[in-house]
Amino acid sequence: MPQSAERSKRAHAPVLLREVLDVLAPKAGGIYVDGTFGAGGYTEAILKAAACSVIAIDRDPEAITLAHEMSRRFPGRLCVAQGSFADMERHASSCGAGSVHGVALDLGVSSMQLDRPHRGFSFRHDGPLDMRMGPDGPTAADVVNTFGESQLAEIIRTFGEERRARAIARTIVRRRQEQPIETTSALAAIVSDVVGQRHDGIHPATRTFQALRIFINRELEELARGLAAAEALLEAGGRLAVVSFHSLEDRIVKRFLAERSGRTARPSRHLPQPAEPALQPSFRSMGPPRTPDPDEIAANPRARSARLRAAERTDAPAWPLVPQRLGVPTLGAEVRR
Repeated sequence: MPQSAERSKRAHAPVLLREVLDVLAPKAGGIYVDGTFGAGGYTEAILKAAACSVIAIDRDPEAITLAHEMSRRFPGRLCVAQGSFADMERHASSCGAGSVHGVALDLGVSSMQLDRPHRGFSFRHDGPLDMRMGPDGPTAADVVNTFGESQLAEIIRTFGEERRARAIARTIVRRRQEQPIETTSALAAIVSDVVGQRHDGIHPATRTFQALRIFINRELEELARGLAAAEALLEAGGRLAVVSFHSLEDRIVKRFLAERSGRTARPSRHLPQPAEPALQPSFRSMGPPRTPDPDEIAANPRARSARLRAAERTDAPAWPLVPQRLGVPTLGAEVRR
């Protein structure tokens, strides 16, 4: 890897780093999971904060290369696992950990991925229409060029919350008959033609790109599974810190922590109640969500929509996972893969 590329990756500042460290409170001998290693900002900060160890997980082969490089600077303290944070229990076990003291998740696409055109995540850089966080599975180009109009519209509407989803899907289908849509710039131009310029300064293709990325990488399903895995893996007193960047992610995290900490609204006592066993809260809330201060946003524009939610594990058993109760969107049978 060229040294300039390595320096560029290392330069990406992790969002809400000070606040995440405050939540995790790394201690000597502790074991922590960085479920979204990326460029390694959280992991490095945790390892420098105390004589502890980190289990670094990422689907991205480029991130895994960086993690192995970092492990040489912290011998015996950084265990690297390629895969999804939804499988963190298995990854922790392979690193010799049956439980951990903290879990950090920085959701969505990383700055490192956005800034590398060949990954195909960004409409600001021309590149192949890929968007995969890992090396396997269909690309965004596969979806855009083969799915039907109704399928594309449902994906864009559900995962992008885009009001013009049907018109965008119709235009994509018409344009791909002229020639395949294979680059980020080609798709961004198509969406921009339909949506037009937005008054808030956000690029018109933002929601469509978000939708395709979430669908391809099954991000919301993975998030629900990852939260449940963290619940099972954290020991009593362990901390969970989750940084999200858009409403779909944040809604799932909010509902998960509200439910697990006993803060969900109680149904009316006049209505029949489901015969569910009483479950003790498995988390204690660590207060309202935290957001970046103006200085961090000025230094790192990616931080502007970030929100950190945190909770501390109790000694109660983990709850069963019901993704629908967390607000994980479901697609029609013809769209699900």
